[in-house]
Amino acid sequence: MLEFWQTEIGLSFDHMGKLGGGVQQHRHFLGDGPTGPILKINHARDPLPIAPAAGYRELLLARENITEPKHFLDPDGNAVSLIPANYLGISGIGVRVKVTSLVAFDDFYGRILSLPAKPEAGDHAYICGTSVIIAELDPEATSDAQQLAKGYRYLTAQIYDADGEYKNVIDLGGNGGHEPRTLGTTVRYGFIRDADGNWIELSQRATLTGPL
Repeated sequence: MLEFWQTEIGLSFDHMGKLGGGVQQHRHFLGDGPTGPILKINHARDPLPIAPAAGYRELLLARENITEPKHFLDPDGNAVSLIPANYLGISGIGVRVKVTSLVAFDDFYGRILSLPAKPEAGDHAYICGTSVIIAELDPEATSDAQQLAKGYRYLTAQIYDADGEYKNVIDLGGNGGHEPRTLGTTVRYGFIRDADGNWIELSQRATLTGPL
């Protein structure tokens, strides 16, 4: 997996962290260094549960040096595409999400998370930071995504107040996953879930926000 992402896709390795329970997280820069987006490759010592794919199905990475999309599958079968800069209006990264209801997707990402729409990427696309989340209807998509299994399993949003944002999502009718907790002096984080149960981490990281 590391050989594919570092050599084939060309990502720069950041560092490896231990998450406990025999899980190691290998972090890679997707864009502009420490303050940009990160790909987390979580390696489990024990066999992972067998579960249907989560809604997150494809990672799109904008590159200045290509003129047409190039499509790949990593060793676990995860789809990743290198795309020309500003393809679908994406200048950084994009994520394709299979959903069971476009109405429910729009309500969660547009109303509850208050993310701005990205019409260049389609009728059901939203901007999160410098990333674009794009929905595609699939009646057979899972409606209860599992967090721990192979494949793309969660997105992370770097924020300044994990507790406040978690409460806001719940107050607006969103679903919680795990209430915020603190990991040493590094990060305070919680998980919410979208309309199909896809997991989203709310991460208040000390290196970006200051002391927790």
